[in-house]
Amino acid sequence: MKEKVLIENSHIRTKGVGDSGKRGLGRCLIVELYGCEEEILDSLSGIEEAMVGAADIAGANIIKTVFHKFSPYGVSGIVVIAESHLAIHTWPEHGYAAVDIFTCGETVDPWKAYDRLVSALKPRNTNVIEISRGILTPDIREVKAEDG
Repeated sequence: MKEKVLIENSHIRTKGVGDSGKRGLGRCLIVELYGCEEEILDSLSGIEEAMVGAADIAGANIIKTVFHKFSPYGVSGIVVIAESHLAIHTWPEHGYAAVDIFTCGETVDPWKAYDRLVSALKPRNTNVIEISRGILTPDIREVKAEDG
């Protein structure tokens, strides 16, 4: 298992975790955003705008969006895209947001979505892991359910 780590402006990007050099059906970024301003993370419209903007800049085709503001604070939301989804959950009281960016195909760049979210949410630190999903190799056999 190869792991590449790039350090950019105090942000750590980890690429290739779980990917033995083979191309998968999709790419999933697991994103941790730390040190964000409480007001940014507690704004329903701001979070929705950031997530939709991230999907747009990545080249995704948006199907539907659903966002919800919790009381007393926090926002959760998802942008369903033809190529999969972007999801977020915020904890404003901790300055923290958890984001998943899952894309399939060759036309959408999840790292462009990540960069847009970092720009909008202004974290002091981030951790990112990219996982290749659906790595298909010749040795994987279709599993058939046994009768009865």
